[in-house]
Amino acid sequence: MVKHTLTVLVENKPGVAARVTGLFTRRGFNIDSINAAITDKPDISRLTIVITSEREGGERQLEQITKQLNKLIDVIKISDITAYDSIERELVLVKVDAKPERRTEILQIVEVFRAKIVDIASESMIIEVTGDEDKISAMLTMLADFGIREVARTGKVAMIRGAKTL
Repeated sequence: MVKHTLTVLVENKPGVAARVTGLFTRRGFNIDSINAAITDKPDISRLTIVITSEREGGERQLEQITKQLNKLIDVIKISDITAYDSIERELVLVKVDAKPERRTEILQIVEVFRAKIVDIASESMIIEVTGDEDKISAMLTMLADFGIREVARTGKVAMIRGAKTL
């Protein structure tokens, strides 16, 4: 299985993201994450979609989906940035059990991962961490011993390094 990171510029209109993602799901692609937000132009949104093909011939299917997406009126541009040198980040909020006697250990982990504590309650903490998939996974593994109560993830955002743009 190969993961692909796609960026799709679309007109900022209701239902556009649903039409875009519908093409992937109808073709048997699993959407691992999707992030959508307005760009510097209020009438344009940028979708960052991470997909995995679970079927044979996934590359050919992805090419077909890209062609179909380009036919949608609201789609401005599609780029598969998987092969490019790019910056990829995700924001995660993690609520962990944090009894007072274990907080020092948690704070040490937070410091190592350059994360930050955004809330402290009597028996829990909420930690904010930003990074690539490996960093997020490593931190979640370290925090699992304390008891993870809840995780909220934004999905990946990505941008090609250097002067090249979409």
